[in-house]
Amino acid sequence: MKIAFFTDTYDPDINGVARTLKRFTDYLKNQDISFKVFAPKTDSSDYVTNHIHRFNSLSFFLYPECRLAFPNLPQIKSELEDFAPDLIHVATPFNIGLCGVYFAKKLNIPLVGSYHTDFDHYLQFYNLKFLSNILWGYMNWFHKPFKKVFVPSMDTLETLKRHGFTNLEIWGRGVDCELYHPYYDKLKVFKEYGVRKKYLLTYVGRLAPEKDVHTLLSIAKSLPPEINEQIQWLIVGDGPSREELEKEAPNNMIFTGYLSGNSLAEVYSTSDLFVFPSPTETFGNVVLESLASGTPVIGANSGGVKNIVQIGKTGYLCTPGDTQEFRDRILHLLANDSKRKQMSLEGRNYALSQKWDRIFDDLLWQYSSVMEEPKQQKFA
Repeated sequence: MKIAFFTDTYDPDINGVARTLKRFTDYLKNQDISFKVFAPKTDSSDYVTNHIHRFNSLSFFLYPECRLAFPNLPQIKSELEDFAPDLIHVATPFNIGLCGVYFAKKLNIPLVGSYHTDFDHYLQFYNLKFLSNILWGYMNWFHKPFKKVFVPSMDTLETLKRHGFTNLEIWGRGVDCELYHPYYDKLKVFKEYGVRKKYLLTYVGRLAPEKDVHTLLSIAKSLPPEINEQIQWLIVGDGPSREELEKEAPNNMIFTGYLSGNSLAEVYSTSDLFVFPSPTETFGNVVLESLASGTPVIGANSGGVKNIVQIGKTGYLCTPGDTQEFRDRILHLLANDSKRKQMSLEGRNYALSQKWDRIFDDLLWQYSSVMEEPKQQKFA
């Protein structure tokens, strides 16, 4: 099996799409399955390999981590003909994704895609909701040729069904439970960030309007003064809203910037609660990472997050944007040590069942079924 990926974001970009594709291509490499990635060139993508072909690009205004690339069509055609892929997988609906669709048709290569980002939900946070019908029209047109469209959660599948999408399949997400676990040194983390409070509450994610980070600030400011004195917030991530957030943030909020690897895992592990108000997640990788680390989640009852958090068992789900509901859930769990500990155990146990290899094995099976379709039709 040989697979060509067309994506407008890839490692070392820091977002769920890039991280998922990198993990999948690492898996393919370990399985000795040939692949080639067509992706944008970024300031930090200096690493050169025969597996990846990169193109000059500019950032996309609505989501700067996704790039608008300037692909060289004759070069792509030549590389594809030399590589002779059995399947093309398109991961994003921008320039490079369009190239993948075009060459799949032109060269008669089976085509699948994956839907990762709820751009329609983003529009309301940028005062662009009037573009919703145009966006859905484009998304339907773009995905229509795909033999299968892989989505990360049942919520996303149902949303796309309502908008007329077909050939939808669930492609879930796993978590590295060896990296993310509850057993890191809490004192080391507290010392590193100067934490002297009783409780550590954490947010991990892009600092941007679509993550509803302003609700996060409202939540932090709404907690009673006597409780706030015992809380330290760690805000992990970066993005266009960071400067504004830092100006408005209470004194007990530390902004760490992006973290990865052990540094990120340590923060999850030593936190008492993970607070995540984003209503726009198609999955919610950070939520699963928090559960793997034994940290209960208080998240928005929206998108893929509501398919991960088991209410009252691994955390709580709140009405998106409802500051009071988030505050009440935080106060409830901070006042109940035994409940938090039980949720910690349940969250870890759930994460242990979410194994990447099983998920990728299933995806390869789906690939095989698409590749066999023409043979079945010809035989019939």
